[in-house]
Amino acid sequence: MARPTAFQALVGFSLLCCSARASVDQTLCNEFDVTLSNGTFMPTEDQYEALSTENWSQTAWAKPTCIVQPSSIDELSYVVSRLVSRNEKFAIRSGGHSVLPGAGNINGGVLIDMSRFDSAEYDAENDVITVGSGLRWREVYKELDQHNVTVVGGRVLDVGVGGLTLGSGLSYLTDLYGLVCDNVVNFEVVTAAGLVVNANADWNQDLFWALKGGANNFGVVTKFTLKTYPIFNVWGGMKLYTLDALPALFDAFAKYQTIADKDPYANVMLQAFPTNKSIGAVLNMVYLKPEESPEAFAPFYDIKTVQDTTKLQTLTEMMSSQPPLRLTRINWFSASFKPDAELFKTVGNILTASPELEEIKSLTAGSVGIGWQPISSSAVLAGQQRGGNALGLEAVNQTWLVIDVGWWFPEDDERAANASMSMINKIDAASKSTGNYVDYIFMNDASANQPVIEHYGPDNVAKMREVQSKYDPDLVFQKLVPGGFKLP
Repeated sequence: MARPTAFQALVGFSLLCCSARASVDQTLCNEFDVTLSNGTFMPTEDQYEALSTENWSQTAWAKPTCIVQPSSIDELSYVVSRLVSRNEKFAIRSGGHSVLPGAGNINGGVLIDMSRFDSAEYDAENDVITVGSGLRWREVYKELDQHNVTVVGGRVLDVGVGGLTLGSGLSYLTDLYGLVCDNVVNFEVVTAAGLVVNANADWNQDLFWALKGGANNFGVVTKFTLKTYPIFNVWGGMKLYTLDALPALFDAFAKYQTIADKDPYANVMLQAFPTNKSIGAVLNMVYLKPEESPEAFAPFYDIKTVQDTTKLQTLTEMMSSQPPLRLTRINWFSASFKPDAELFKTVGNILTASPELEEIKSLTAGSVGIGWQPISSSAVLAGQQRGGNALGLEAVNQTWLVIDVGWWFPEDDERAANASMSMINKIDAASKSTGNYVDYIFMNDASANQPVIEHYGPDNVAKMREVQSKYDPDLVFQKLVPGGFKLP
């Protein structure tokens, strides 16, 4: 149900009282500075520099005309309404982990920083937690660890709740319960009209479906109500290998993914760092029960490790132990294919012994990290059982590959992007030639020039456009919010 905000009346009174210092030509930012409760930051203020460069990668740094931090849904509704009425471009930032230019920041225009939407309310009776979109996953898990439960949430603790969830979201619990978006039971949303609506299985069901993978195309989500699960103590950690272990790891990975009746409590991610042999390859693994060395990981046990940190611990402890990637400029690229040992080796050769890799290595601080992320058919089916999503996923075992590329200087942006995209094109060609191509691009790992939503399929795109015409008929979030992945 929608409700109009009462904040406009208070704003009008405030502007009237402050008319002596305002003029008819005052900018929106000046207006927000008057009307918001200490939540507007101009370029002349000390906090502005830190806030405008808070995004994780320098590729997403920008210089907005001002940064606003609404502290209530009424303030946010007012800000959105005024931006729309003045046809002003804006961006929305949750945690700022996206590397896409303009996705969580903007040059000119207004940056809406959601960091003050930081509430977390656990409801043990209904097995849900309602979290503000300004939280990061670390804060969500900190709240839930007190109750020995968790959610289908992010694997990197510093990532924001908002962007990951609206991009679909991959979790260590995905094979059990689906993607992060599949486990949202309610979205609280401010629409382009400044109205507050709830989208769930009973109200605004079409919007509920479209937000599961719909990014920032339909409104500003202020709160997510997430299903909780009684998972706390686990077995897991990291196994480290030299790069020459990759062929054996690929064989083990294929066996792990194709075994009949794969154990959904087992989850892994294989990473390789061909530009940094001191790191080599890393296997993140977790078993979502407190059982040591479970049979599900048997294909990996005979491969010699350099280091092994696996042990009984809490899930949050396990995720906290994974070191973050630290470079100034980062981009990532995504590809999807079915598990096949020979294809894995072909992909490995493209990524570790190609001219494109040499091109990236030639950049100042040029580096490449590669991630193989297994997705079981059970994950797709779990999403369908929870009402479905907009992603158009096929219920087959598949691998979502991510290439993380890092470098130092902005003048190398194009060279880094071209080399990386060339590798993705070669990988897609290899998977198509062997009949293992999966027509899906994982939004949370995709580059700005990858047509993510187009790969949801024509029927789903058409349905999303119908939802857009209903909740945003003037295409505000398509045109005034230029960053992120837009509907084709």
